[in-house]
Formats: sequence, structure tokens, C-alpha cells
Amino acid sequence: MFDLIIRNARIVDGTGRPACAGDVAVEGGFIRAVGDVSGPARETIDAQGLILAPGIVDTHTHYDAQVTWDPFVSPSPSLGVTTVIMGNCGFTLAPCRPADRDITMRNLTHVEGMSLAALTSGVRWEFETFPEYLSFLERRGVGVNVAVFVGHSSVRTWALRDQASKRAATPDEIAAMREVVLEALRAGAVGFSTTTSSQHNGEGGIPMPSRLADEDEMLALTGALGEAGRGVFMMTKDANERVPRFEAWAAAARRPFVIAALLHSNVTPEAVFEDLESMGDARARDHVIRGAVSACPLTMEFTLKAPYVFEGLRAWRPAMEAADDRAYRALLASADFRANLRDELARPQRRLFNGEWDRVAVLKVRDAAHAAFEGRSVAELAAEAGRQPFDWLLDLALAEDLETYFAATLLNSDEHAVGRLLTDPNALISLSDAGAHLEFLCDAGFAVHVLGHWVREAGIMSLEAAIHRMTGEPAALFGLRGRGVVAPGAHADLFLFDPATVGRGRTRRVNDLPAGASRLVTPAVGVHGVWVNGTRLVDENGPVANTPLAGAVLREFDA
Repeated sequence: MFDLIIRNARIVDGTGRPACAGDVAVEGGFIRAVGDVSGPARETIDAQGLILAPGIVDTHTHYDAQVTWDPFVSPSPSLGVTTVIMGNCGFTLAPCRPADRDITMRNLTHVEGMSLAALTSGVRWEFETFPEYLSFLERRGVGVNVAVFVGHSSVRTWALRDQASKRAATPDEIAAMREVVLEALRAGAVGFSTTTSSQHNGEGGIPMPSRLADEDEMLALTGALGEAGRGVFMMTKDANERVPRFEAWAAAARRPFVIAALLHSNVTPEAVFEDLESMGDARARDHVIRGAVSACPLTMEFTLKAPYVFEGLRAWRPAMEAADDRAYRALLASADFRANLRDELARPQRRLFNGEWDRVAVLKVRDAAHAAFEGRSVAELAAEAGRQPFDWLLDLALAEDLETYFAATLLNSDEHAVGRLLTDPNALISLSDAGAHLEFLCDAGFAVHVLGHWVREAGIMSLEAAIHRMTGEPAALFGLRGRGVVAPGAHADLFLFDPATVGRGRTRRVNDLPAGASRLVTPAVGVHGVWVNGTRLVDENGPVANTPLAGAVLREFDA
């Protein structure tokens, strides 16, 4: 007696092999038979020719905080995701002493666009060390499968306390950090993560701690992966850094190395492809380096209360360092501050924002008198007013008490270029940031976007190839045992969808975070079922109510 048989499916098994018609039988959370299945089941579902695939493996989520209050990490399961990897970029909740919890949350508020009120109200601090964090998640229960990086900034704060963002570490401090990383890997961390990105700043514009690491520290901590013989090294690099700089770290780790965030810029159109080519060269030297790329245009909603879009500009740093709100507003009105911004933007380079004002629009105004601005670009509106675009934007924001919402398409706006990224053999389709930047964007539906837009509409790859790139391939890279494939003996992480309609719906803002904080969410289209370890989380109507917590905290990984 099987627990479940899904009959009459079109099975895309996650290996890249051609689809085939058949049935899938599930018992005890595992797939027991695939093909022409006979025998009774407690539940039988007629798939009616829909696609049955492995659940999506989302390798870049930042769900570390949300999972403590929302074990189902919505909206990811409704968008086909059954396994999430978090702790990316070195930003984690553990290890963390009670005295450092406040600054950890404040830094996450700044660097990852998380609501401080939501974090303060929602995070359940029932742990200090990294092993205790994994044990807490197991006691609490998770709705999807969860794998967690140990994050460099948290490790540095643990070892250096209030000096973590101020100076290089001593040899003794490096040795202490290495022991923390080894302890985490032995307890079940999926790897070690860090960042060198100048975009990654904490409260007050202070660099996130990992950015203070020198070469000795990086070689010691990446070397911990080699000593442990397990784990993936994940890093977000600064836009202007080149891949060859980091190959020594890959050599020290002797483990797979994922570099984020590779996004296409119209200003430096070939730079991202040069990065991917360098990764291919490194792989030829037996250093397994993959580049995390996004399938979505990087479009952010923002206000001047949280201007993440501009924080990669050196001229914006005084605004991040402003003593208080009054000083900040005075700076935004300053002619010298504005002149410095214009001067920097006149020298385009690889960064988040390069002054493409035709791609920045007024999304929502506070004052009815400005309603005619909505939906129009800053470039157009500034030209009509005879003003410089940055001056026009800052003046509007100040006039509306910084409550004006803008939308900017920053990177990945060239369809042809993004198609090249997604089909590059050195790329890893990733970067949903599903648990971060919730005020600004929602790319949690990256996988259904790939299946709907890039496969069905653009035709850049086959359905079988796309499923493999988002299931079997990342599962193999991260060593996720028995995940990412539809095969006898594999875990029953399954995704049933209609290839004719699958996609993501229109993004909308909701207020469902702790303390009533808002976020952007994207509904799924064409999703008919999602199962985690054989338990159905989603049906054709969306999330299933009162679902047991059937996910697993993943601690053991294939070498």
C-alpha cells in the first residue's frame, strides 16, 4: 500500500533526460516507483498530463530570520520550491551572543532590507552557537528542507565583538574563527559564506564585518572547508573585482565555490561574461567555481527612507553616516552633496546604479497634487521641469516627507544578455533573495519565471534542461542527498505544474510580517501541487491549510 500515487504525469526527472509519461508512487516520504506503477494507494491523483518534476532547489534565499517565525518560508513553496539554502553572503543569525542580537538585527535591516520591527517582534532567539541554531530549527520544525551556511560576518562578530567592522583580525582571532567555522561544518553547515561587496553595509553605513578580512583570514577560513572535507564556499563579490583574485581561496577550500551576484549591466555589457569565462578557466584547473546568475530583471521599489539603490555610490556614504534624520534630510537638500553624486554618476562603472534615469520611475506618490507623476520616468519628468534628474528626485522625496515610492530597473534589463547568462555552462541559476529586500522586490518566483518566460515564451532552453538547471544540478553541486531528481529511492520532493500557463503573477504589497510590516509577494500561476518529503504543501488553489511540518534540516551532504 503506497501513501500516494500520481498517475498520468509527464515526468521531467531533473537529470536533463527527455520527459516521459508515467506514474510516481510515494511511501514514507520517499519515491518508491516511477513508470507504470501498479498497486493500491491511500491517495491517488490524476495529473492529466501535467508536468511532474523535482521540487525547486533555491540556493540563495536569506530566510535565516523568517524561518524562525514562519517555518514554511512563504511564498517559496507555492512557487515550486521544496529546498532552501540560506545564510548567504555571510549574513546569519548564528553564532550570536545575546549582547550582539540588536546590532545583528540592525545590520540585517540595512544590508538586506529587512524590517527592524518585524525582526524584533518575530525572531525567536533560542540559540547562540551555530549548532544550537540548527537544533532549534529541528525542534521548531520546518515546512521545507533547509540547509544553512555559517556566515562570515556572524563568525567575525563572535570572535572580535565590537571590533568586527573596524580592523583586521589578529592570528589568535583568526584561529578562533577557524574553529567556529569547523564546529559549524561538523554540526551540519552546508558551507561557509562571505561578502566583499561595497554595497554590503550595516547600520550607519559601516561595512559588514567580513569586508574587513585580510588575505590571511580568508585563506584560513576557506581552508577550514578543505580540512573538514565538506561544504560549499559561497561569496558575493564586489562588482569591480575580478574572478582570478579569488582562485587562491578556491584552492585553499578545495571545495565547490559559488560566486554571486552576476548580473548584466548595460554600462559594462561584457564584464559579466568575462567573469563567467574566468570561472570556466578555473574549472579547467580543477577549481570548481560557478557564478550565481539571476533570471529576472533586477527591479527594486524604494523610498528615500531606505535608498538601497544608491548606497553603492561613494558620494552617498555621507547620507548613510548622517547623525540623525534631520541631518540626513539637510544633506539631501545640500547642493554640494548633489554635485558630488552627479560627478560620480558621470563616471560609469560596474555597480548597482549608473544613472540610467529612464529606468527609474515614480511608482506611488503621497500627495494627490503629484498624482500625474505616477508611472512616468524620472528622466522624462526632470527634463520637463528643466532639472537634473537626481535633483528632481530628491526634491520630490523631500516634499513628500520621503514617502514617495520609486521603482528602478537596475540590472538584467537586456533580454538577450540575460538569456546568454542563463545558458552559460559556468552559471548557476539562483539569486532569488526570497527572504531579503522584502520592501524592494520579490524574486521568490524565479523558477516559475524561468519555466514560463524563458522556456515557453523565449525558448532559450528545453523544459528538461531548465528543470535540471534548477533541481538536479544545484542538488549535486551542494551535495543534497536524494534531492533534485524523480527516481526510486529519492526523497519525495515534487512539483506539479501546467507548462502552458506556469509563471509568476503581478507583484503586490501585503502587511503580513510580524508587527504588521509590509513586503512584496508574487503569486504563482499554473502550479497544481508541491510535495515536501511526500507531504502536500500546495494544491491547485494555493497553500494547503494545516499542513504538517514535513521539511528536514539538512546536515549531511555528499562529498
